[in-house]
Amino acid sequence: MTPTTVEPLPLANRVALITGVSRQRGIGFAIMRRLLERGASVFAQALPAYDQGQPWGADAGGIGGLRAALPEGASVAFIEADFAHPEAPQQVMDAARARFGPVDILVANHAYSLMGALEDLDAAHIDAHLQVNVRGTLLLIKAFGAQHDDSRPGGRVILMTSGQHLGPMPGELAYIASKGALHQLTASLSAHLIRRGITVNTVNPGATDTGYADESLFAEVLRHAPLGRWGQPDDAARLIAWLCSDEAHWITGQVINSTGGGW
Repeated sequence: MTPTTVEPLPLANRVALITGVSRQRGIGFAIMRRLLERGASVFAQALPAYDQGQPWGADAGGIGGLRAALPEGASVAFIEADFAHPEAPQQVMDAARARFGPVDILVANHAYSLMGALEDLDAAHIDAHLQVNVRGTLLLIKAFGAQHDDSRPGGRVILMTSGQHLGPMPGELAYIASKGALHQLTASLSAHLIRRGITVNTVNPGATDTGYADESLFAEVLRHAPLGRWGQPDDAARLIAWLCSDEAHWITGQVINSTGGGW
């Protein structure tokens, strides 16, 4: 058998748009590093103001700190945008194309997430999750498809879901409703785009240590972790980088659990 030759920069000349890249500890930043290492140019959407209002807080250095943590000369650019606004997805896609040219890869990593059990729900809480996580993502994919150059190889759409299909999450109903929608959209979006050379896959990264869990939740998840640890952002990033490569061109319409055997 002839060994397979692995291209040292398998994503050279590819352009990726990654959303939800606001913190060095986040999955989005890990994905960005992986794609940059493989030669892609990366346009990143960030919203530090969202993190600032959450218990985990925003990075002190903001977008400047993210840029400083990357190798000097990395082909990367950032934009601040809030997908609660219906015009934001098209604006972000237009900005990415203006900066780097046609976008080949879309990683929709952004997420709006607030705890809320059934008794806590109201219309505003539900709508906020659906607007950002579902409407924002669908409009991004529409904008991606409209500008995609089908003569270029490597068309990729990567969505992110949660573990709602593996076990109950009764304290996050609006969030899992929005993530469940993306899960269910995967096969249909794939069927629509695959003839254009664009694959669509969804990743469930499982419980990932990005700093959102308090001490009690961290210990609870750890007790049920088959490998004895939480997932790390790079666990998901390695899989996503591979899905973006030519080696994964035969895989589409799939929801993939990257959870270390847990949820």
